[in-house]
Amino acid sequence: MPSHLPAAAPVTRPVRTRRDLRQFVELPYELHRGDAAFVPPLRVECRRLLDRGRNPFFAYGEAELFLAHGGDGRVVGRIAAVHNPRHNDVHDARDGFFGQFECVDDPAVARALVEAAAAWLRPRGLTTMMGPVNFTTNDECGLLVHGFDLPPRVLMPYNPPYYPALLEAGGLTKAKDLLAFERDAGPCGERVVRICDVVERRNGLRVRSLDLSDFDAEVARVKRVYHRAWQDNWGFTPMTDAEFAALARRLRRIVDPSLGLLAESGGEPVAVVLALPDLNQALPVAQGRLTRFGLPFGAVRLARAVRRIDHARLVLAGVVEEFRGRGVEAVLFHRLQEAGVAGGYRGVELGWTLEDNEPVNRIIATLGGTHAKTYRIYRRSL
Repeated sequence: MPSHLPAAAPVTRPVRTRRDLRQFVELPYELHRGDAAFVPPLRVECRRLLDRGRNPFFAYGEAELFLAHGGDGRVVGRIAAVHNPRHNDVHDARDGFFGQFECVDDPAVARALVEAAAAWLRPRGLTTMMGPVNFTTNDECGLLVHGFDLPPRVLMPYNPPYYPALLEAGGLTKAKDLLAFERDAGPCGERVVRICDVVERRNGLRVRSLDLSDFDAEVARVKRVYHRAWQDNWGFTPMTDAEFAALARRLRRIVDPSLGLLAESGGEPVAVVLALPDLNQALPVAQGRLTRFGLPFGAVRLARAVRRIDHARLVLAGVVEEFRGRGVEAVLFHRLQEAGVAGGYRGVELGWTLEDNEPVNRIIATLGGTHAKTYRIYRRSL
């Protein structure tokens, strides 16, 4: 579907039927066909996210999906309005969210979608709308506003360059920027290595790879660090046990244990980093489907393409408060670089990080990371 075609008199309607849901899922594939930067996600994963019986978010939150139809009846946009009461309880806020935004290059369609989401959120007593968030800040979030010349990495969103203007035309303004950094998978300098050795000894650190043979216990250790390390971050809402378990099961299928490191002191986990092989390098061969005509054509192609992955993305990095400012972050990044080199990875994307998380962003820059992409969370008063 050409993105530049205007849609006359757009009409938005909630998703109600199986056909509606199919159109909602299919729109990005149609809209971005021919865009070399677009990586078709697996349809089965898209449906899982939207499935109220399978996505643990829906145990406490709610969402409404909307489609926009042009004057000729074609689907020209989509959006999800999201109510996350756990976020509002944690932050003492009255925020609503929107996500799943896809749209032709037509401000009228974008405004209609934004208004549909806002109209659904207002009766719930919410006063602000933020997004894109799909469906929590622990999922994919943000709109790409800088770095369109670089490929999107695993579990990061993609949108064409005209999207920011569409949302801004709908009255949305910047709430927070999320940064992603790139670094070649070369070794750190000798000075950094010496400093990291000193930091490990002083803090009594034991840094080890994740042990997937002890999966449930290892997930529990990572979760303890995750919730303690991120609890004060902007927009962070702790995951429920069901959400964390579901995420761990999903990641287990693609994780490289050597790229997950846990730092322990006195037998207690105090810091964690986890990088994932960039599955986006392999996904295009499947074209969004693992099977065709009942046969696993996509799965076979994907399995072959996975062997050629040579890039990773750092998806998780955190240190509990009492160990911050001691150089522990640098130790983990250094050890991750070593593991990446040993595993044959040529580069890593680090992020996202908050734009104002100066300590972490400074460490990444010191270790050779360069700012590569910016994703934006938008806000609008309701």
